[in-house]
Amino acid sequence: MRIAVPKETAAGERRVALVPESCTKLIQAGYEISIEAGAGDAAGFEDAAYRELGVAVESAPAALLGSADLVLKVASPAVGESGRDEVGWMRPGTIYLGSLMPLRNLNAVRALAARRITAFSTDAIPRTTRAQAMDTLSSMANIAGYKGALIAA
Repeated sequence: MRIAVPKETAAGERRVALVPESCTKLIQAGYEISIEAGAGDAAGFEDAAYRELGVAVESAPAALLGSADLVLKVASPAVGESGRDEVGWMRPGTIYLGSLMPLRNLNAVRALAARRITAFSTDAIPRTTRAQAMDTLSSMANIAGYKGALIAA
């Protein structure tokens, strides 16, 4: 299975969907990983850190997404924005995993459905004890709590 991680396109988004440490575990499990050049820069992870682990760093996002079986993103995929049509670049049958926020990004949801792309919205996972490892809202609330305590101190 080929996993692809494109750059985040949302204004102010500094996170990356896959950090080098997680890449190591996935590669050991037999997955092939590709990441768009510069995708980890804003999060403090340079392309060299990914290359050292055997991750392919690609500069053509259309080819990256077109060859993926699984696409990981933090935010909703771009749909014809600023010359990027991430959903249009994915082939039917691809799996998308990321924070879709379906009520805010209805165009992306409709585009994914039209292309027959299976999408899992991490922000829609129920906030239960068993699902907290996968739930975006729980992890972000946890980080916000730590940051709030540090700022208060």
